[in-house]
Amino acid sequence: MSNLIGPGSTIGILGAGQLGRMLASVARRMGYRIAVFGGDDSSPTGQLSDLSWPGNYDDADALAEFARAADVVTYEFENIPAPAAARIAEITPLCPGAALLTAAQNRFKEKTALTSIGLPVAPFRMVHSGDELAAARAEFGDCILKANTDGYDGKGQWSVSDETDVVALWEETGIPEAVVEKKVSFDFELSAIGGRYRDGQKAFYAPFLNHHENHILDVTISAATQVTPELEKRATEMAAAVLDHFEVIGVLCIELFLTTDGQLIVNEIAPRPHNSGHLTIEAYNCSQFELQLRTICNLPSVNLERTAPASAMANLLGQHLPSEWTTDAFSCVGTQPNLHLYGKAGAKTNRKMGHLTITADSPDEAERSVRKTRDQLTA
Repeated sequence: MSNLIGPGSTIGILGAGQLGRMLASVARRMGYRIAVFGGDDSSPTGQLSDLSWPGNYDDADALAEFARAADVVTYEFENIPAPAAARIAEITPLCPGAALLTAAQNRFKEKTALTSIGLPVAPFRMVHSGDELAAARAEFGDCILKANTDGYDGKGQWSVSDETDVVALWEETGIPEAVVEKKVSFDFELSAIGGRYRDGQKAFYAPFLNHHENHILDVTISAATQVTPELEKRATEMAAAVLDHFEVIGVLCIELFLTTDGQLIVNEIAPRPHNSGHLTIEAYNCSQFELQLRTICNLPSVNLERTAPASAMANLLGQHLPSEWTTDAFSCVGTQPNLHLYGKAGAKTNRKMGHLTITADSPDEAERSVRKTRDQLTA
């Protein structure tokens, strides 16, 4: 993959959700074709694609057909079976590679990899039974039980305290193994998003401040005053270490906690663009999706620069949308908040249906405005 993969080539996307849709939007604007695996023409990514394979990841023939149709393949979510990734990599370049994918979809492997390169994480251990969970609680005190695989947006996580019946909880989960993490006290969460090119050159966005509701990202703020120059430097160095360790070609995000004693620790890795980076579409000269395209296609690198003093992004979940889109609903959005809807049918509670972004002169103003606008949608 030493040569440029130019316009007219086909970008293969594993996964058919909103992250793939936003990558497809950028790629089509820049003259690329899109092939998607894992969703049909009605999926968020499929709606913008030239070719689609609804098939499952156990279908080796369909995977091979998809891989042959693409000049390079990337992914928009990490729960892809390792054999499927390996099958594709045999045929066409897969970016980022299988090593990062394997680590990111297994919490224990991920945290072990992070500690091996000197990055701090919350104390953790693997457990396989209620007795081992009890031993972990005795060691850590209050802790969090997390499914070792397949967890996201708070799913597959359970809080454990002195009052928890750990044997009953373990039976209730029905999982064969899990990671237990010591519960840490933290002031806020940051996300550091960056990309790495084929020649090792890297580019980073200034870290974003994140607020969650019910374990789901709610609002992200760019240029937040809490993100001091020192914090930005530390977070960027940590993201760079992950990019280099896994020899990433593409984009990734590391989610970070600033603990109450001032330590910056890694929560987890997302080996792809991240929900918190959606505001880069309006707030930067190059969005995280264009950066993804540039890195995987060996396009010229760019210096990432803010195009507004501050910005904020609010997720639009099913409960945030009007029951019916009307002129009044669109009027409250206006022209300044940048409305993105993902083309999903069925606005279910806590389902990510879209997002709003507002740019402003200050982070406080941006956050207030984006929250107010979202509230008006269902007023």
